[in-house]
Amino acid sequence: MPEHATSADPERALGEAAPRAGQHVAFAQHARRAGTRCADAAGLADPRRPAVLTIAGSDSGGGAGIQADLRTFAAHRIHGLSAVTALTAQHTRAVTAVAITRPALIAAQIDAVFDDFDIRALKIGMLGNRATIRCVARVLSRQRRVPVVLDPVMVASSGAALLARDAIEALRAELLPIATLLTPNAPEAELLLGRRIRHPRALAGAARDLQRFGPQAVLLKGGHVGSGPVADHLVGPDGHRVFEHPRLDLDGHGTGCTLSAAIAANLAAGRPLARAVEAAIGYVHRALRHAYRPGRGSVSVLGHLAAAPRDRRRRGRSD
Repeated sequence: MPEHATSADPERALGEAAPRAGQHVAFAQHARRAGTRCADAAGLADPRRPAVLTIAGSDSGGGAGIQADLRTFAAHRIHGLSAVTALTAQHTRAVTAVAITRPALIAAQIDAVFDDFDIRALKIGMLGNRATIRCVARVLSRQRRVPVVLDPVMVASSGAALLARDAIEALRAELLPIATLLTPNAPEAELLLGRRIRHPRALAGAARDLQRFGPQAVLLKGGHVGSGPVADHLVGPDGHRVFEHPRLDLDGHGTGCTLSAAIAANLAAGRPLARAVEAAIGYVHRALRHAYRPGRGSVSVLGHLAAAPRDRRRRGRSD
């Protein structure tokens, strides 16, 4: 190492001419102008893309949470933003530790991205506890309204609890009323309703009962109920629709995260709710067909990019 590049002098270690405070602004302005010129030369009058925000936890194993959401946004040609609510230590076999982000930092992340980006939709995933739920509800109340897809993450695929029990009432009271769409699976719906859902015939009624908590619409997923084809029930202002698809013989990790993120991406692209849900269910099914096992556990991680919608894959070749 050169004599001047010592750990005691980090600025000089990066180079003799460290920029002064005013130079940072000038450099940023120059970079923006250069980026605009490059975009114009490529024939892109406005290179900006709509953005979708995910408010969720990080999965160190890369299969679910923020990581799955951002890959889903990328597959849909949407710019992904994130507010990290929790750090989890996990892999394909277990969740070994969870640390919840301080509410002030969660609020700062959300405020920062709303201040700068064209956010067209947002997805809410793992929140962890009552303080986080109240923080997210409070921050979103002072931001402009965009479609909210709420995935009530409560239990990991491994069985680990991801939401404190005393937070369920806060979730019902503070976030369900602002949701455009609530996307629980059957075990999550049972916790929210306080009753068991034992048969596929009970799914439609359970979805209607969940809608009474305030969300505009509910997509109750049927993968945990029955053994035949999977039936997902959408109940909302336009009535009741059922989306049926074959049950695949694999244990997919991050399917709920991916589905809610894909719905948010389709809403951001301007699709009406039912079409956004239908397109997202098809995307998840393709991603499951491209699933793979990167770890030693039995769970499969979805092939998010391989399942990208066809029109978006074609568009991506010229980027």
